[in-house]
Amino acid sequence: MAKPKRYSPEQITRILKLQDGGLTVAEICRQSGIHEQTFYRWKSKYGGMNAAEVKRLKALEEENRKLKQLVGEQALDIQALKAALNQKY
Repeated sequence: MAKPKRYSPEQITRILKLQDGGLTVAEICRQSGIHEQTFYRWKSKYGGMNAAEVKRLKALEEENRKLKQLVGEQALDIQALKAALNQKY
C-alpha cells in the first residue's frame, strides 16, 4: 500500500476553492489525485477557511496529539509505580 500524500493547507484550500469555479467534484479529484471521500472530508472539516486558519488548525491538532501522548505515557508510569509498590518483598 502506498504512503499517503500530505497536502499543505494552501493546497487543501486551493483544491476546495476549485469547486466554486464550476468544476465538478469528480474533475477536481481526478486533477488533484485524491479520492472523492477525501474531498468531502476536507470540505466538512476545512470548508470556508483560508490557508492560515487551516494551518493553525493543523498545528493545534498536532499539539493536542502530543499532549495526549504525554498524558498516556504518564498514566503508564503511574501504573508501573503502583504495581511496584504493591508487590511484597
